[in-house]
Amino acid sequence: MVDLQTLRAFVSVAREGSVSRAAERLHLTQPAISLKLKQLQQEMGLALFRRRPQGLALTEDGEALLPAAEKALATAAAFEQQARALHSTLRGRLRIGTIVDPEFIRLGAFLHRLVERAPQLETELHHGMSGSVLTRLGRDELDVGFYLAPPGEGPGEQADTIAHRELTHFDYRVIAPAGWGSRLDGADWVRLAGLPWIVTPPDSVHHRLLAGALAPLGLTPRGVARVDQEACMLDLVRAGVGLSLARDTLAMTERQERGLALAEGVNLPCALCFLWPRGREEEPVIAEALSALEAVWGRPGA
Repeated sequence: MVDLQTLRAFVSVAREGSVSRAAERLHLTQPAISLKLKQLQQEMGLALFRRRPQGLALTEDGEALLPAAEKALATAAAFEQQARALHSTLRGRLRIGTIVDPEFIRLGAFLHRLVERAPQLETELHHGMSGSVLTRLGRDELDVGFYLAPPGEGPGEQADTIAHRELTHFDYRVIAPAGWGSRLDGADWVRLAGLPWIVTPPDSVHHRLLAGALAPLGLTPRGVARVDQEACMLDLVRAGVGLSLARDTLAMTERQERGLALAEGVNLPCALCFLWPRGREEEPVIAEALSALEAVWGRPGA
C-alpha cells in the first residue's frame, strides 16, 4: 500500500516538475524524494516520469494517476481536519432549571443557540419553581437555571456559592376575580391581606414577594387555596376563588380578555435572573451556556 508521504512526493514533483523544488516544498532531501519516486514506480510497475531538459514531466501513466493521488491526499487532509475538530467539539450534558412559561424566559431561543453552537451537547430540562432551582443548583443537581427574585437580591444568602445575572425587570400585580373591582378600590396591603388569597409554597417567587410586602406589617395573606402552578392560580382567580399575583403582562391580558380586576398602584418589582455555580464560569459546558444566554439577552448592562 502506498503511504501518504510517497503520494505527497509524487504530487509535488508532478506540480513542480523538479525534484529539488519538491524537496524544498516538502522539507525533505532530494535523495529522499528520488528514492520515494523510485519505490513508487517499482511498486506500481509503471514509469511515471520522463526526463527533459527543464526537469521531470509526467508520462501518460503518471498523468492518469495524478488525479487519484490528489484525491487521496485531499481525503486524508479532510480526515485529519475532522479528527482535529472532534477535539474542539463540546460534548457533555447541560442540566437546565426552567421556570414559568418558555416564552417569558426565551427558552426556545436559548436552546436554539446552544444547539447551533454545540450540536454534540445534550441538554436536560428540569421545570420547577424558582426556589427549587436554587436548591438544586446548591446540591449540584443542576448546572444552570432561571430564577425570580426582587431586583438586586439574586440568590440571596447563597450568593457566595451561586453567581447570577439579571436578565430583565418587571412587576407583579395583584389580580382578582371579575366583579371584585369595588373590593380593590383604594385598597392597601392591610385591606388586601384580609381578602381571600390563592397562596403558593415557599419555593415560589409569589410567596417570597408577598411575604416581603406583608411580613414587615405583621400580616399574612388569608389563604383559601394553595397551588404550585401559575396556570392553576389563574384558573382559580377566573373561577372567583380569590386574589393572586401575576406578571404585569399576564395581568393586563387577563383584565382585557377576561375582565379580571387589578389592584391599582400595587406593584411588586421582580427580576428574571440566570444562575450558575460560582467559580465554574470557565467550565466548557457552563461557558457555552453563558455565551448562548448573551446571544439571546445581550451583554450585561447593555
